[in-house]
Amino acid sequence: MLEELKNLFPFIYFNIGIRYLLAAGLAFLIFYMLFRSRFSIRRIQATFPKSKDYRRDLGYSLLTVFFFTIISLLTFYVLKPYNLLYDSLADKSVWYWLLTVIPMFFIHDFYFYWAHRLMHHPALFRRVHKIHHLSTNPSPWTAYAFHPLEAFIEAAIILILAFTVPTHAFVIMLFMIFQIIYNVYGHLGYELFPKGFHKTRIGRYVNTSVAHNQHHAKFHGNYGLYTLIWDRVFGTIRDDYDESYEQATGRSSL
Repeated sequence: MLEELKNLFPFIYFNIGIRYLLAAGLAFLIFYMLFRSRFSIRRIQATFPKSKDYRRDLGYSLLTVFFFTIISLLTFYVLKPYNLLYDSLADKSVWYWLLTVIPMFFIHDFYFYWAHRLMHHPALFRRVHKIHHLSTNPSPWTAYAFHPLEAFIEAAIILILAFTVPTHAFVIMLFMIFQIIYNVYGHLGYELFPKGFHKTRIGRYVNTSVAHNQHHAKFHGNYGLYTLIWDRVFGTIRDDYDESYEQATGRSSL
């Protein structure tokens, strides 16, 4: 088993890493290089991070990929006999697999909210979460820029999903692709949702790039990942969120 895991490690690390580099790299290429002026009307903070910030975040991100690889090996190989994962996609219909994404979405959203709030305990913030908050003006490369302990906690969602949702490893993989894309959007530094979206019935519960950008700039409030449900339920939505969203989207429409 140990030899098999050693042989699998570089393959899985490469696959997780390339998905991260494609998502973050493509966003960086479009918004920070090729069409920087075109999208300036949706820039959340007027300034841009420095080159050293990009390099630091990329370095920590590649370390985070290491922990996602370790958790993936643990979940899909070492603990495979004990989790709820199906062996074959043919065991269930396409509709079943699609429906399993719904509990995965809400489990991850809830888990992230409380893990994130825990990271803001003064002791953990100083020793762990501060690494992520070195980027007060985040970029796509900030999405996975975590201290090793936080990287482990973030990656643990894979293990949690495998033991709570009867699904297939391939579905979890697809869900994690969605996760990194939305994570990159959250750290993009630009708002892509339209003007007024934050006050619609659905939009007021969607975690936007503005909401997470505020969290990086001001350190408190807006702890959600995909949604603002838990921020609204537990009273941690920032009072100035609406104003900031309107400012970021009020210049013009894309």
